[in-house]
Amino acid sequence: MNFSSKVLEEAVNQFAGLPGIGKRTATRLVLNLLKRPKEELYFFADALKSLAENIRYCKICHNIADDEICNICSNPSRDRSLLCVVEDLRDVMAIENTAQYKGYYHVLGGIISPINGIGPSDLNITTLTDKVSKGEIKEVILALSATMDGDTTNFYLYKKLKDFPVSITHIARGISLGDELEYTDELTLGRSLLNRIPFDTTITIK
Repeated sequence: MNFSSKVLEEAVNQFAGLPGIGKRTATRLVLNLLKRPKEELYFFADALKSLAENIRYCKICHNIADDEICNICSNPSRDRSLLCVVEDLRDVMAIENTAQYKGYYHVLGGIISPINGIGPSDLNITTLTDKVSKGEIKEVILALSATMDGDTTNFYLYKKLKDFPVSITHIARGISLGDELEYTDELTLGRSLLNRIPFDTTITIK
């Protein structure tokens, strides 16, 4: 694809580096931005700059936040005995939209995926076991995507947590095999949370 401007080409290349965005889509996005008033472009650029400079991660759950502690962890009305383990912010948002869960979260920051070079040490697992070891949590809900990597991570976490005095459950399989949590409709996800089942009833420990 030939560009008449190096500035335009660089902007297109940056957009094309995003997941699911090809060169043609990136070009359309950039050309659309160019049709907008300069003030809007400045706001757009400022938002990206703020994202790079000011975004923080909650020191308790690792969720993306504006402050040292996110608004969920700082909410005293939530149930401290419940801890829901998710992959990232998108899953927190999906579960919160169901209005069926009132506990706290632990964001792993990904899932174990050998093919992508992601192992347990790359995830927020040590802080999870530290959190559970304090004894305040009564139930850990494994709410990872119903994929092979998600199931591998679920099993790894189960082995790390099974010796603690805590109930380990996972969301019911109302979610189709291979589905990612963020794309599941709110009703199905809500029912899967309400109908969660003990993790150890679905596996055979060798």
